[in-house]
Amino acid sequence: MSTVSVRYIVEDVDAAIAFYKDALGFALGMHPAPSFAMLKKGDLRLLLNGTTGPGGASQPMPDGRRPAPGGWNRIQLEVANIEDEVERLRAAGARFRNEIVTGIGGKQVLVDDPAGNPVELFQPSGN
Repeated sequence: MSTVSVRYIVEDVDAAIAFYKDALGFALGMHPAPSFAMLKKGDLRLLLNGTTGPGGASQPMPDGRRPAPGGWNRIQLEVANIEDEVERLRAAGARFRNEIVTGIGGKQVLVDDPAGNPVELFQPSGN
């Protein structure tokens, strides 16, 4: 699989870097400006853009709407033991949208990054 890039809009790039590095194990690839950073985990490249700045991702749309964090689209990170991950992240102060739910394919839970972008932690059935 080739690298996949996902862009998240965040209000505080430094807070988002700390969350993704310290809580979720991403590596910082670059942080060339206060309003942009690139992190990597496996084949996932996560681009973090602030809501203000000179970058294209923070520019308003023709109808005046501005990029903002949040919503329901998300990245999914597979974990070996979801209960342990939730406990570890809660102890670190992470905010969750829900409790762990079990579905046909496994268990999942949504944790918000500091800007309110959701990250799905997923434990496949059989793990």
